Amino acid sequence: MHSRHPTPDKAEIALLEPFDRLGLDQIQLVATPAQAQQASRELAAAPVWGFDTESKPTFVKDQLSEGPHIVQLATLHKAWVFQLHDLECRAMVAQLLALPGVVKAGFGLGDDRKRIVSKLGVEPVDVLELNTVFRDRGYRKDMGVKGAVAVLFNQRFIKSRKATTSNWANPRLSEAQLIYAANDAYAAVRVFHALGLG
Repeated sequence: MHSRHPTPDKAEIALLEPFDRLGLDQIQLVATPAQAQQASRELAAAPVWGFDTESKPTFVKDQLSEGPHIVQLATLHKAWVFQLHDLECRAMVAQLLALPGVVKAGFGLGDDRKRIVSKLGVEPVDVLELNTVFRDRGYRKDMGVKGAVAVLFNQRFIKSRKATTSNWANPRLSEAQLIYAANDAYAAVRVFHALGLG
């Protein structure tokens, strides 16, 4: 069965202009309870958040991840990268994810959800898996953020392999990590609005 909508392949995506991503001035690192409170106030104004998590990679077979180590939430103008070292900060992230009435949109969230339940003790509420929306509209099985950005914006979403496999449990995140993490969530909220869901 052919999908009704072709999706660009890697070679086609490589030719596109880069995705217009958030810069460091639009990304807030959240590591303390005070920063988490401020972030919660700002996020409260938005009805939809882009949502993703990152976990320190495991390289040994059957090694269990202790992730997520960070949770990213984004609006159309800003992204917050929450570190989960501080227990109060972690509790506030749990409250945000359990908040009803706010859509948390992202890609490939099945694994994230399980880890959040395990680590934060909450079931995220009103989560929207964007891959499902694309599937319902006749695209191939899993679109992912790269395919979605290519189809909707005719742009190339760049994912750094180095950042993907970096240590997300590190108390000091690099600028490259912040930009990578924030833009995963930011791209999701952009895709949500471009699909006409908001």
